[in-house]
Amino acid sequence: MTTFDDRQRAFESKFAHDAEMQFRATARRNKLLGLWAAGLLGKTGADADAYAVEVVKSDFEEAGDDDVLRKVAADLSGKATPEDIRAKMDALLAEAKAQLASDI
Repeated sequence: MTTFDDRQRAFESKFAHDAEMQFRATARRNKLLGLWAAGLLGKTGADADAYAVEVVKSDFEEAGDDDVLRKVAADLSGKATPEDIRAKMDALLAEAKAQLASDI
């Protein structure tokens, strides 16, 4: 193997790892968002967990965060604005990344 091949393999490995970590952080953020929204909806326990799973699943409808935002905004109509939800999503993404970093 040449140094170039080693560097290429290392770069590909890092890219795959970073993509996996981003996916995991987004999924965790969506779960945290679902639990937050469930609290606003008055759901607790198993109902809150089930709602959080619904929010995570809603992210698979299309690329990006708009599908999650639409679902949560529709469910929270009158309780939180889309801007509030977007701000919460941003804050929870940072929290999710920190949680994942501490899990390593």
